Amino acid sequence: MADRTREAADGAMEGDDGAHGDRGTDGDGIRTFPFPAELAVGGVGIQIGRMGTDRTWHADAPLHRVHRIDFHVVMLFTEGPVRHMVDFAEYEALAGDLLWIRPGQVHRFSRENVYRGTVLTMQPGFLPRATVEATGLYRYDLPPLLRPAPAQLTALQAALGQLRREYEDTATLPLSLHTAVLRHSLTAFLLRLAHLAASSSRASRQQTDSTFTRFRDAVELGFPANHSVSAYADTLGYSRRTLVRAVRAATGETPKGFIDKRVVLEAKRLLAHTDLPIGRVGAAVGFPDAANFSKFFHLHTGRTPAAFRAELR
Repeated sequence: MADRTREAADGAMEGDDGAHGDRGTDGDGIRTFPFPAELAVGGVGIQIGRMGTDRTWHADAPLHRVHRIDFHVVMLFTEGPVRHMVDFAEYEALAGDLLWIRPGQVHRFSRENVYRGTVLTMQPGFLPRATVEATGLYRYDLPPLLRPAPAQLTALQAALGQLRREYEDTATLPLSLHTAVLRHSLTAFLLRLAHLAASSSRASRQQTDSTFTRFRDAVELGFPANHSVSAYADTLGYSRRTLVRAVRAATGETPKGFIDKRVVLEAKRLLAHTDLPIGRVGAAVGFPDAANFSKFFHLHTGRTPAAFRAELR
């Protein structure tokens, strides 16, 4: 069992040279690597173990290459500093810090740093919806880098240690009970992690605001084609004024500003990490006319799309 655990952790964090395959480029040139489901325990899509070095998610994708994953990764560091890029922001993790990368986020491992600690990878599809909501698994507005206070760190380490022990122990319980215990142990850890994440962000005061939550989720699905605040309000059944109040309370932004920020982030991803023509990048984020896309991008970044791409090449 210990051997399987080490293989799972190495495969999740570092990838096996034999590879688990990948989903391809999602049509935008950025490769997305799937959860290695064959290593899941009884259909529970989690893996937990030590972090290592000099391996890859996939044989032809070094850790330092920009990519996406379709699952959650939580890294608890025992050494540092470690620099890690998530959605164009560089984060420096120290010993005792956690880094939480969510599905679909563009990220890149540091070539210069050694990653030491414990890594948890998970697909939350087996968790009840109430748990997913309570733990904020898709709160992309929350920061990836978390710095717990000493008491919080001790509690997180204990919860993660318990989860790892349950993950490794496949002998003392029937499979159905083993998977149920894994779900409960994972939920306990995620509730502590979510509390830390929420308390480190000003958005925490609106964690239970279903109006903003529904709007945020709708934007995440619809931003490539829909930039209209009124259209989102109509679809969700809110007045425009209600939506403005909810979004401003949760983020300090207007709904239009929130939508535009998401569009700009995706445009930056495509410009930086694909070779798509600028016109096709614009079309991918809802601007069929390249000139209008250039004006929009320049308004929000102070640079043309071509200049932004050139700076990163």
